[in-house]
Amino acid sequence: MSENTYDVLISGAGPNGLMLACELALSGVTALVLEKLPAPSTEPKANGLVGQVVRLLDMRGLYRRAAGADAPAIPPPLPGYSFSGLPLDLAEFADNPLYALPIPQPRLVALLAARARELDVAVRWGHALRDLETHRDHVVATVDSPSGAYRIPARYLVAADGGKSAVRKLVGIDFPGCTVVDRVTRFGHATVPDGLRTPDGGIDIPGAGRFHFGHNRVDKGMFIFAELTPGRPMIGVSEYGTDHLPAEDEPVTFAELRASIERVLGAEVPIEPPTGAGPHALRRTVGQNTRLAERYREGRVLLLGDSAHVHSAMGGPGLNLGLQDAINLGWKLASEVNGWAPAGLLDTYESERYPAAERVMMHSLAQSALIAPGPEVTGLRDLFAELVRIPAVADHLAHLLAGADIRYDVGDDHRLSGQLVPDYTVTTDGTRVRVADLLRTARPLLIDSTGVAAAAAANWCARVEIISGAITLTERGRPVGTAAESGTASPPTAILLRPDGYVAWAGDDASADGLHSALTRWFGSSPVPVHAR
Repeated sequence: MSENTYDVLISGAGPNGLMLACELALSGVTALVLEKLPAPSTEPKANGLVGQVVRLLDMRGLYRRAAGADAPAIPPPLPGYSFSGLPLDLAEFADNPLYALPIPQPRLVALLAARARELDVAVRWGHALRDLETHRDHVVATVDSPSGAYRIPARYLVAADGGKSAVRKLVGIDFPGCTVVDRVTRFGHATVPDGLRTPDGGIDIPGAGRFHFGHNRVDKGMFIFAELTPGRPMIGVSEYGTDHLPAEDEPVTFAELRASIERVLGAEVPIEPPTGAGPHALRRTVGQNTRLAERYREGRVLLLGDSAHVHSAMGGPGLNLGLQDAINLGWKLASEVNGWAPAGLLDTYESERYPAAERVMMHSLAQSALIAPGPEVTGLRDLFAELVRIPAVADHLAHLLAGADIRYDVGDDHRLSGQLVPDYTVTTDGTRVRVADLLRTARPLLIDSTGVAAAAAANWCARVEIISGAITLTERGRPVGTAAESGTASPPTAILLRPDGYVAWAGDDASADGLHSALTRWFGSSPVPVHAR
């Protein structure tokens, strides 16, 4: 096979690998995505996105494409959510970081694959990375394809090949953590009689009781009911103990799913296999892994998504974590390839995203422990049920679940620095535009309402887009400008954003103190000599 030259190889064409490829393409970096499957998977492993990742997709123009024409133009925060099945009331929070986007994983993959084609990203289906050579300044992958094996070089390789990552094993990165084997989780789409549904999105099963949307703790395990897409309810259970462990090679059936639900609930459940267009989920998971790679990088090889971390799916943290990894890594890796990255920039991928993964490990283990059956857990759960009704606790848990409780060390102490930019609007020449829309191209962005910061950053104009205009807060699609109106602090007079939407620097007065340092730290030395102004 004759080869083009690629800057980056990506092993794995799931959501994380495809998202990274799109991010690299926006910065002019050529990536080749290798996927062992012959076509995009139709297995609905996840059913939606929860957390800050929804806003990040909005910043790339993907939210409306994913949500559909009937969805709000701007992602609305969730009025409520749950922690281990315990309800969190978020309706009155001014700074609610929890967003959701119901979308089956196959449709998300199809969307990102289409976006990759639009950006001329090469994706090779049915091509599996088998071996790897690493060198000081490049890597060489051996790839198996339908037409035979071939070797291909690149400057970097990113592993997006899942929890059993072949790449991670090839480069010798350990994957410590814990595995439990005393439970079996079975779930799938089902046809549920309309008479069983409750107005609040739950289900009322005769002889078993009423269950709310999401995860429900019961005496013999956990019961799950979620109708994220109308007419396509997902139903399942986690069954504890080893009495009903299946053989490893035994395929899961709908009859097995129904029998496990009835064992856990102790009542007949009148459900039938799903009808209509698929794909339909039907899965069995034995045990639970919670593991975090010891590091995210080995030379020119980096880990992404599930290749770096695996955990319980409770609360939906997986794609929120993995896609944020991809958006964090994309612009930094592109900066290295394009030759202007300041020293150590690529290392900040691990220093920023590793703590985020540790937080997910922590709360996924905590949620799994809190929902387990048994009287030894009941007292702890009852206490948590009281705590989550305290607004400050609910707010803390919402930020934890959204991935918004992590503040990156960006070298600036402004209250916004190191956090995802709020949903601001900029007014320039009488025209209002959301900051999310200004981040479509994944370029660094400086917004300045006084002209002082723009003048100080003029020498970076080849790398940083500079916009002059007044900054206001957009709340549920409506511009509001003051703390009294929004319930939050007023916007800064100037703000510097990284391509991933995180604030690198901000100022509250007509001063550019610290801006030069932030520009140099994140976007390299001034590309235009001072005397050329």
